[in-house]
Amino acid sequence: MKMSEKQYGKYVKEKSPKSPLGRDMLFAFLIGGAICTVGQVVNNILLKIMPNVPDASAMTSVCMVFLGAFLTALRIYDNIAKYGGAGTLVPITGFANAMVSPAMEFKSEGIITGLCTKMFTIAGPVIVFGLIASYIYGIYLLIFG
Repeated sequence: MKMSEKQYGKYVKEKSPKSPLGRDMLFAFLIGGAICTVGQVVNNILLKIMPNVPDASAMTSVCMVFLGAFLTALRIYDNIAKYGGAGTLVPITGFANAMVSPAMEFKSEGIITGLCTKMFTIAGPVIVFGLIASYIYGIYLLIFG
């Protein structure tokens, strides 16, 4: 059966399930907001323990990365993502999920070729471009103060 691009597009549109866009956006907003609220609560608790703001902020990031990785390891984060969609891509916990998910999926292939290699499948480009951006920003600050 030969179809033109236009016919194929129409066929796909007919066969694809309709996405409840309003519901998806609401859940993404609520789940993403809940993750950010948890981060703020952790930050507030840490500010009570250690009043130094940079230290508390750094520890908040560490706690949120741990929480995202831990929930991914327990397969809870993926269930949250089924409902929260893009709301679970909040940078810190989403990054932890992007590191742990492939590592768990390919751990049967061994420590080096599975776990260690696949861990950076998604997160690798993020790390590379993050480092490049930080170098460029550092050079900019060095030159322009």
